[in-house]
Amino acid sequence: MAISKKEHWDKIYTDGSATQLGWYEPKSFPSSALIERCAVPKHSPIVDLGSGRSTLISHLIESNYQNVYAVDISNVALKKAKEFLGQEQATQVNWIVDDITNPDAVLGLQNVALWHDRAVFHFLTDEDDRQKYRSVLKELLMLDGFLVMATFALDGASKCSGLPVQRYSAESLSDFLGDRFKLVESLEYSYQMPSGNFRPFVYTRFQKA
Repeated sequence: MAISKKEHWDKIYTDGSATQLGWYEPKSFPSSALIERCAVPKHSPIVDLGSGRSTLISHLIESNYQNVYAVDISNVALKKAKEFLGQEQATQVNWIVDDITNPDAVLGLQNVALWHDRAVFHFLTDEDDRQKYRSVLKELLMLDGFLVMATFALDGASKCSGLPVQRYSAESLSDFLGDRFKLVESLEYSYQMPSGNFRPFVYTRFQKA
């Protein structure tokens, strides 16, 4: 019997060492640089979707962002993230377990100034799921708010963590998001996995018009 998305990611984070997962970064670059260039007020709501056991949350806290939401479908992933941060930093983060394609808790957020996603959108291979994602993003991201999104590039991997992925260019992401999202900048980035292999990504920064 097929397992659910939540069960899949709970198992991934239960079975493997966080620092050996294929997407682990000792430092969240270039996400952190793109976020800094958005220059949103430090008290503004920031969402990190598919946060997992990312080091980005620690960077945001150390950079004095005061309203950070770590969102993931896996409670196991967020539990490990809290342990990594330690009690003092973990209490400064808003932790949300939710599925962006069938959202509940995230719908309570308002006036999100910055939405970051390096881990979720490229796993949405179903068009209905992508449409749901875009609908939630449009609803929650404030006017003039920023979207920082990274996906597998067109010449990137076709699978990750045993699941198929959708590959994108900056142009195809822009086409999908539509006129409400202005592409501010994009860059190609070759990410080195813990295994030593490289994976081509495309990083983008959009502003909601």
